[in-house]
Amino acid sequence: MKIYFAGDHAGFEMKKALMALVAELGYDVEDCGAYEKDKADDYPDFIASAARKLSDDVLDGQESRAIVTGASGQGEAMMANRFKGVRCGVYYGDPGRKQTDMSGNQLGILASSREHQNSNCLSLGLRFLTPEESKDAVKKWLETGFSGDERHVRRIEKLDRLGA
Repeated sequence: MKIYFAGDHAGFEMKKALMALVAELGYDVEDCGAYEKDKADDYPDFIASAARKLSDDVLDGQESRAIVTGASGQGEAMMANRFKGVRCGVYYGDPGRKQTDMSGNQLGILASSREHQNSNCLSLGLRFLTPEESKDAVKKWLETGFSGDERHVRRIEKLDRLGA
């Protein structure tokens, strides 16, 4: 599976470290920028590149994902979510409590975003995460599958249909 990466100057160093980790895990990685650390760059340029490629893959029926990095992760997720078929969640770290879903299962936010929303893009708010937390989050997110439950499939279809 291909994993697209993007981040501006605030996420530049961590993006490179995460790309190396994900490649070691056996995934095909593609860097969508930034290609150099420039404090004057703008995250939408790089995030749009990764999100556009992910969206094209989704529309072509190819499984891929994207990981985007930034200071807060918010703007990065907002940019990514403008592309059809991209479902980007923001991660700041473990909130210290679990949610309980309708089936009584306890899920952290990463597991929930994968199991319930089938997120295909992860935005990391690096001001809130240590390098180890970032790496652990990426591993967990990549390892967690989508539940495929009918109610989740129905809701994801509505995201695509109503957001068009």
